[in-house]
This record gives sequence, structure tokens and C-alpha cells, in this order.
Amino acid sequence: MVMPPAKWRLFGFFYAATILLLLNSVNAAPYLKILSPTNGTLLNNGNIYLGKVAPGESFYILASPTTPNYNGTLINIGWDRLTYVTLPTGWSAQPSLLYENPMEMKITVLPTAQSGIYSMVLRAVNIGNYSKLGNLTFTAYVNVTPTVFNISVGPKKIYAGLNKPVNVHVTINNTGVSDGQFAITASGLPAWNSTENIIVLHSRQNNYIYPVFVSEPGTYKFNVSVGSTTSPLVGKTFEVTLIANASLENDYVALGQGVNLAPIVFEPAYAVLQFINDIYKYLAG
Repeated sequence: MVMPPAKWRLFGFFYAATILLLLNSVNAAPYLKILSPTNGTLLNNGNIYLGKVAPGESFYILASPTTPNYNGTLINIGWDRLTYVTLPTGWSAQPSLLYENPMEMKITVLPTAQSGIYSMVLRAVNIGNYSKLGNLTFTAYVNVTPTVFNISVGPKKIYAGLNKPVNVHVTINNTGVSDGQFAITASGLPAWNSTENIIVLHSRQNNYIYPVFVSEPGTYKFNVSVGSTTSPLVGKTFEVTLIANASLENDYVALGQGVNLAPIVFEPAYAVLQFINDIYKYLAG
């Protein structure tokens, strides 16, 4: 076996040591952990896609202040604030509070923003470079689109006794990065003007009950509207038919839709009425 000359062995040693040092310096580089609305770890000049948001909505970016310095020492409050460098025209932002953990930054989209991909340059700041981190700058992307919610209403036909509330079920699936604020309203029913305000957290699906009632018998076709309170482009309207009669038959059907016919002391009677209602549905079906 022929051994390489000493100078080549020495060169190989320094080459390997240099590569190891570079790898260690990369591993020890300060980073920023994004916690919400998506997860990711960013180095300086990195980029991240956050998700979808509707025009006019606000969303929050949460990030951890913990990071290692260039020596590999983990610092619990390394980043002191999350702020912005540039935003799309007409957008606004509120930087995180000083020394907040986790850091929480609010960004509001222009209400008239057109659909498309937008970028913003954000920055994690080590104030005064006290921890020898400098600043970490990154680019965040969002997709502005009104189609960030899936909304459904049911059933399309409901039965009720007079002056007895009956429930309409509303389901909202929030696929965006904003915690959506919605209003549920009904139009087309006499003497009924009730609004339910709700919040649907980002990346969540929730079911809500919206009760309606009438005091006169008849068949009513009315609209249930579910709309964002912050973005006029987000919302949907559904037609529902309400059949209201002063009859025992409709009382049975209404009972099956979650309406109580009497105070709680008569609960045993509810079971009997529910049983009759089930028989009625079976024979009618």
C-alpha cells in the first residue's frame, strides 16, 4: 500500500476540518420557527407560504423567540420582536409586542385586493444585537382569494308548530389562515329579524344552530344568508322551506327536529311523542 506524501495528508486533514467547521456553523445559524398559521423553520433570507386569505381579512403570524446563536447556544428570548419590512400596497400590520412569547404579528389585507399571490418581507429582530444574532429577514407569501370557506345549510325543508322555534343547521369549513367572523341571518319570514354572530377559527370546521319560527300557519320560502363581517366577497345564501301548521302532526315532526313542546317536567311525554314521530316518518317514507 502506497501512503500519500505527508503534505497531502496534512492538506486532507485541513480540508476535512474546514468542511466540519462549515457544517457546524450552518447547524448553529440562528433560525426562526413559525408556529401559525403554518409550521416552518426559516434561516435568514428564507421564504414560506402561509396559505389562503380573503380580501379585507386579518390573520396572525405566530413565531417562537427561541433560537441558537452562531456558537450553538440556545437563547430563549433571542428574537425580541417580529415586524415587517415591506407589505403589499394598502395592507397594514401590527408588529408583535416587545419580548412577547410567542411573538404574534397581525396583518390585514386590503379589502379591494384582487385575487392572486402576494408577498411581504418580514423580519425577526434582536434589538441592539444584544444576543449577537443580528436580524433574520424572510419572505412570506399568501394567496388572496374569496374562496376560503365552504358553507352549507340544512335541511332544505323544515316543519314547525306555530310559535315553536325549529333549528336550521349551518356548517362552515374555514380553509384559510384567518379566523373568520360571520353573521347568520334570515329573510322572508314575517316578524323575524335575528342575527347570530359567530367566529370560525382558521383550518377548522364548525356546526351552528340557527333557530327560526313563525306565528301564522303557511308554507314559507325564506333565505338563510351566511356572510363574513369583514369581507363582503365571502358569503352564501340558501333557500329553505318552512311548513308551519297548527296541527298535532307538525308538532310531532318539529319534535324530531329538536323542538320541545312543553317544559322540562313533561320530558317523559317527549319520548312518547318522539316514538309517534318515528312511526309517522316510517309510514310516510
